[in-house]
Amino acid sequence: MAGFGVRVGSLEPITEPVHFDLPSGRTLTQHPICRVGRRIEVDGFSPCTILLNNDLSGGRPEILDNLEQTAIPPVELGWWKRSKFEHFSIYQNLTKELCATINLDPWYLSPLMRDCGHIDFLKREGETCLQSQVQELLAEIQAKYDEHQIKEKPFVVIKADAGTYGMGVMTAQSAEEVTHLNRKQRTRMSASKEGLGIDRVLIQEGVHSFEKVSIHQNDDRYVAEPVIYMVDHFVVGGFYRVHTEKGVNESLNSPGAAFVPLPFNEACSLPSPDSSPDSERNRLYVYGVVARLALLAAAYEYQMIREADAAAEQMTGYAS
Repeated sequence: MAGFGVRVGSLEPITEPVHFDLPSGRTLTQHPICRVGRRIEVDGFSPCTILLNNDLSGGRPEILDNLEQTAIPPVELGWWKRSKFEHFSIYQNLTKELCATINLDPWYLSPLMRDCGHIDFLKREGETCLQSQVQELLAEIQAKYDEHQIKEKPFVVIKADAGTYGMGVMTAQSAEEVTHLNRKQRTRMSASKEGLGIDRVLIQEGVHSFEKVSIHQNDDRYVAEPVIYMVDHFVVGGFYRVHTEKGVNESLNSPGAAFVPLPFNEACSLPSPDSSPDSERNRLYVYGVVARLALLAAAYEYQMIREADAAAEQMTGYAS
């Protein structure tokens, strides 16, 4: 980060700096961190901002409690606190609001989804609800496919309601698939990153990944999906997640995935009406619109979390 004094710290309990050799020939050093009053420091370096590169799936670390420094993103937006269903519910509402102003079907920007409450894959609790929700969602997707003359077969993605890293994710093209899971599949769907138990899932319309990119120049092209980076509310680029062994209706966020830079070679803040809808500029513009809607949804989500925490704190005060 040009112009800033930066140190890389570790939330993991390390006692000595760890050095990593980079392909450029330079070295990256990861330092142990310590708490000094209401601040986090690294070898006497006391930053003004803590940039978190940890999704906090395993919980909220005590060392991050009640800091006077700004943490970005806020600790409350870790997966110990968030719900994918709640996030996408907000996202869907924002998408509907936007599409109503431009006379566009929200389905183009927001996949259909369902929620099923409590579930335990190992004990087979909630299985009937999951099966019925998958069946209803597949029928709803098929109706959309028929409306838009899409010939592909619909599928759904069933994913843990919290957590990342591609864990606790499965796809299904029929309701029967979710009731005929073997022991290994049930075990895989019972826990996500850092052993976080799965007791609720999001059932979401699967979107076929038709983009293909090469991992290396002049290499074969493989199924890919874009991931967009933002700084503040600005879209700044991203990368393609590519997998050589996955198809268009499978999760690419799995072991064996490769990553290819996705530079925005020209400003994509506005579409190009003179270019085809599938031109690079227009395609990246749409990605940017989705990313900004998701960011706005996360902002509303954070506001709701803060309001709920404040209300809970007030109730605790009344009780005491």
